[in-house]
Amino acid sequence: MKILVLGSGAREHAIILSLRSETAGHEIFAAPGNAGIAQDAHLVEVDPLDGSAVAAFANEHGIDLVVVGPEAPLVAGVADVLRERGIPVFGPGKAAAQLEGSKTFAKRIMDAAGVPTGRAVRAASLAEVEAAFDEFGAPHVVKADGLAAGKGVIVTSDRAEALAHAEHYLPSGAVLIEEFLTGAEVSLFFLSDGDTVRALTPAQDFKRALDGDAGPNTGGMGAYSPLPWLAEDHGSVEEFVAEVTATVAEPVIRQLDAEGTPFIGLLYAGLILTPAGVRVIEFNARFGDPETQVVLPRLRTPLSELLFAAASGTLEDQPQPEFSDDVAITVVLASEGYPESPQTGRMIEGLAEAASVEGVRVVHAATAGPDAPGGALIATGGRVLNVVATGSDFADARARAYEAIGRIRLDGGHYRSDIAARVAQ
Repeated sequence: MKILVLGSGAREHAIILSLRSETAGHEIFAAPGNAGIAQDAHLVEVDPLDGSAVAAFANEHGIDLVVVGPEAPLVAGVADVLRERGIPVFGPGKAAAQLEGSKTFAKRIMDAAGVPTGRAVRAASLAEVEAAFDEFGAPHVVKADGLAAGKGVIVTSDRAEALAHAEHYLPSGAVLIEEFLTGAEVSLFFLSDGDTVRALTPAQDFKRALDGDAGPNTGGMGAYSPLPWLAEDHGSVEEFVAEVTATVAEPVIRQLDAEGTPFIGLLYAGLILTPAGVRVIEFNARFGDPETQVVLPRLRTPLSELLFAAASGTLEDQPQPEFSDDVAITVVLASEGYPESPQTGRMIEGLAEAASVEGVRVVHAATAGPDAPGGALIATGGRVLNVVATGSDFADARARAYEAIGRIRLDGGHYRSDIAARVAQ
């Protein structure tokens, strides 16, 4: 197939690497891509937020499938334009993408579908925020209602800090104040063609910037899959996935379809395993980052077949996706100052040395070049790249990942040293 992937981050690079690993020999294009993606796909100068421009390129080049990676084009309605012009696209339309674009919308859909989630209050002023703090108590959970690049959530017992966070986002709209839920967090992806649902495999990510889950929230500093400890409380990973499919994914997909906004694409469920059972923390309307980087390397079923089936309404004909017994972890290398004020424009060296470690692939998130002396790449954002390692067990995969990332040189760069440490013991 000829496949166009929209986006420029590590998630998109991971999707492209998975597509390239298939024997079908796809021709892959990316808009706009990054320096790493340029090694695995044809970069094209098309604005991913301009649905008409994307459709024109797809028609001109005979694109068989468009895969929308990030959330912004989805919320902008790019998938709607493509569907109106008969172009198969993996990604929900603007209305369904509000599951991610509006926390308030997502809560309403969950309530209507009977999906278990935490209590929440929509607050449009500091006075309403304070009243919600009084109702729920500490720790305080404050979420920006709209898109915030993974940085719109704060969880803190410091009331002043929580108020400051709310005050920062209130000029852009209301915020959600939620009850604090305790338990292990799990990310689970679901493919949907608007009717049928197919689950992928669970992963866990690490949102805090520093070891020991300290520091500010980020877009994600690492992840691992599978989650062997899930079997302790749920019998098996398969039973857990079946439970969440039946109680979360399928009810949400049915509710959106009933409201005339079918969800075609990837439903990301952020879950927390509380003493009272599984609860949904949030939904995203696309593959998660960095969880995609550890889920797709374990996928045995051809990704292109799953994506096209969802885009074309034939997912019911696809069997359940199969995954290898290998484990995968990813460690994110971030720029100095990330997430508050990342320093960009610095050279990245040692990538070839890192990629030479057995079982390792380097997935690019925010890179450009070669503009530096000697052809080195440049860091262009906060999360610069991911080192992804697979192995027969977590101790093996962690050793490979940290050996590889230790070979990469980025002035001021930092990463967590405890990704998947718990499961490697």
